[in-house]
Amino acid sequence: MSIRTAPSTPIPDELASPRAKLVYLYLTTTREATIDELQTGLGLPKIALYTIVRTLRERELVEKDGEQVTLRK
Repeated sequence: MSIRTAPSTPIPDELASPRAKLVYLYLTTTREATIDELQTGLGLPKIALYTIVRTLRERELVEKDGEQVTLRK
């Protein structure tokens, strides 16, 4: 019996916060999500998500257009 696993996605070294890592990993599976979708999917408060997304944008890991957050390639 073989178990299939998804290829591992490396987490950028500059992400120290567990919550930032969680949002980044979530986006690696969805490629894009709204703040509301992140809140529902991860159970994090919106205020925290806005701060995390700002950090991810500053590190050029994601792009944000309105409420839509997209993982940069």
